[in-house]
Amino acid sequence: MKDERENPFRLGFGLMRLPKNEDGSIDIEQVKEMADRFLEAGGTYFDTAYVYDNGESEAAFKAAVADRHPRESYTLATKLNAWLQCHDEESAKAQFFTSLERTGAGYFDYYLLHALQRNNFSKYDEYHIWDFVKEQKKKGLIRKWGFSFHADPELLEELLALHPDVDFVQLQVNYADWDHSGVESRRNLEICRAHGKPVVVMEPVKGGILADPIPEAKKIFDEAAPGMSYASWAIRFVASQDNILAVLSGMSNLEQMEDNLSYMKDFRPLDEQEMDVIRKVQAAIDGVKSIPCTACHYCTEGCPMNIPIPEIFSVMNRKTGSPHFRTVREYSIVTQGHGKASECIQCGQCEGACPQHLPIISLLEEASENVEK
Repeated sequence: MKDERENPFRLGFGLMRLPKNEDGSIDIEQVKEMADRFLEAGGTYFDTAYVYDNGESEAAFKAAVADRHPRESYTLATKLNAWLQCHDEESAKAQFFTSLERTGAGYFDYYLLHALQRNNFSKYDEYHIWDFVKEQKKKGLIRKWGFSFHADPELLEELLALHPDVDFVQLQVNYADWDHSGVESRRNLEICRAHGKPVVVMEPVKGGILADPIPEAKKIFDEAAPGMSYASWAIRFVASQDNILAVLSGMSNLEQMEDNLSYMKDFRPLDEQEMDVIRKVQAAIDGVKSIPCTACHYCTEGCPMNIPIPEIFSVMNRKTGSPHFRTVREYSIVTQGHGKASECIQCGQCEGACPQHLPIISLLEEASENVEK
């Protein structure tokens, strides 16, 4: 199979944040439009996962792509999660075959062990998932396999030493997390380069945060390039790095797709002057207190109090960024029908699941004192 690194079109279509109808279901017709536009522009890489939208993301891919386009026109990546929505080895491995059926792809171009962290990576050993994916590759059901990673550089080194036959790694890389102690994008990227493992990038816009950054960052960007989208700076920064196989963007509407294609179809790496703009923005972000939550919702999956943690953090960030923000009203909206920050029982489930390693319990205490009351 042709190495995707030979393809100058580095944008990947992330299917984690697909457009929704008013009833909360995925807007399949808009996804079809987005997929068609992506393929027409030269894109090929689609990324989903067994757990995204409780399986609806994989089903949406089938309806929008697999059922409507020839198999050779796209590449598909999906993931097996051994610590979420499964309870033993059998149910974990069953995800693979369910994903095959849901996506209708016939085989996976890229298959990943999903979201490895310090608190869960042992599950993939316990359930023999490493050997399982190698078996599926021998059968021709997987072309290349790897893992997505949300932990420290030391664990990444350990995993690559134990599993030198992985074909690629998926990392969270963006300019805000470049040297952030909880993510360490730069060091993890350098480790993959040293091991000769191409990298698929997730969260280049940090869950949408960098598409609407703090006012200080917006000012710097606007002065440097008026009219250029903030998301374009974030995605081009990542795509300008070496050893990148694909840069995933979780696009939620056709407008976002068109914006991404406008600068990625004929991609031009950031020059040194533009990199200097990024460095100024990094300094501005470091100077402002905000919660770097990407709204992945892993923290809410098992919350016994049904607390909408990402939504509460969004209210806290907007309160910090704007003195005119209607905090009480917005907080009441996001917690309606859910638990409030003050109802947290400090079980720690959320902190164990958080890919950003946020101190969620203390942040909810802060929300209870400064936002809820």
